Amino acid sequence: MRRRLAIALLLASAAGVALAQVILRTIPDDAKRGLMSHVQGMTVVITPVEGTNFNVVGVEVDLAAGAQIRDGRNMVVVPSAVPPNTLVRYQLNPDGTVRRVWILSPAEAAQPVPTN
Repeated sequence: MRRRLAIALLLASAAGVALAQVILRTIPDDAKRGLMSHVQGMTVVITPVEGTNFNVVGVEVDLAAGAQIRDGRNMVVVPSAVPPNTLVRYQLNPDGTVRRVWILSPAEAAQPVPTN
């Protein structure tokens, strides 16, 4: 009986952690949507997709110092681990460098792009 209770509590806590990760991931409405590919070092190419105000296709941009790329589970990813043409939402600094990137989960990708 105790073993079953311990297993049930363990499963419930694991489900709670997974749910908390989903709930805590917030992507700002002003983050633009695009396809991102790693070029080399701290350089990526971002190709905007529909619903963005970015009007140039395939722009090579640098990641800012301290930039974060987060995957669909909200884990930090190094730039070289990003697969080519990955659907992302991103924010730029005033100088044009990329400061934050969120790799979209399938559920996030299915959501409409917020209009600003």
